Amino acid sequence: MLLSGLLVLTLLLGGAWGPGAALAAEAADHQRLFEQALEASRQGRFAEALPLWDQVLALAPDDAAAWSNRGNVRLALGDAEAAIADQSRAAELDPSSPDPHLNRGTAEEALGRWEAAAADYAWILARDPGDASALYNLGNVLGSQGDWAAARASFEAAAAARPGFAMARSSAALAAFQLGDLATAEQALRSLIRRYPLFADARAGLTALLWRQGSRGEAESNWAAASGLDPRYRQEEWLRQTRRWPPGPVEALSQFLALA
Repeated sequence: MLLSGLLVLTLLLGGAWGPGAALAAEAADHQRLFEQALEASRQGRFAEALPLWDQVLALAPDDAAAWSNRGNVRLALGDAEAAIADQSRAAELDPSSPDPHLNRGTAEEALGRWEAAAADYAWILARDPGDASALYNLGNVLGSQGDWAAARASFEAAAAARPGFAMARSSAALAAFQLGDLATAEQALRSLIRRYPLFADARAGLTALLWRQGSRGEAESNWAAASGLDPRYRQEEWLRQTRRWPPGPVEALSQFLALA
């Protein structure tokens, strides 16, 4: 989660060339660089964003938002260890903020450190039990540990906490699929598709479920939509490692693709 915090400085009064002017110029440089770095990060230009965040932190080493944002960029560039270090520094500087814990948890997940990630999400939920992002991420951790009943409950709580959180609802449906509750899973996925016709995850999930139930024709119809919307659903490794589908739906979709 990219942060949008701004450094607040108390500027001293001074003449045009006095200490007040110098401090004001430094604050202006910080603001300009922060905005440039944030924009590059939002646009996914991570290689460009990283040195900009370095410059922000050189000017303002106590800027917790900059540390957290640089950590997100480092994770996007594949350096999860450095990301964890940056998020830990952000948490030290802003001990009441949930964002460094959420972001650090994501980096810990990338390294398979499930207990550490769960601890970060639990820290957030102890202070705000309705934090939808923490509930959703915790569901992914629980699923990765094989506890799909607990994962389903966490996804459902995330969906209840944030109306319109389509991915949480889809993940809850897929967890229900994994647990053998096919009727609930089908109803949830169809409901999502009615509301969000271009939501590839629900389309792909319903494809797998219909195939498992023997409805090949309707499965093929939903797959035509899903694969056109997002071709990554053809990749089993992406489904397992990145999207974090449960193994049952992954296996069903893989069987469908092998025979389609």
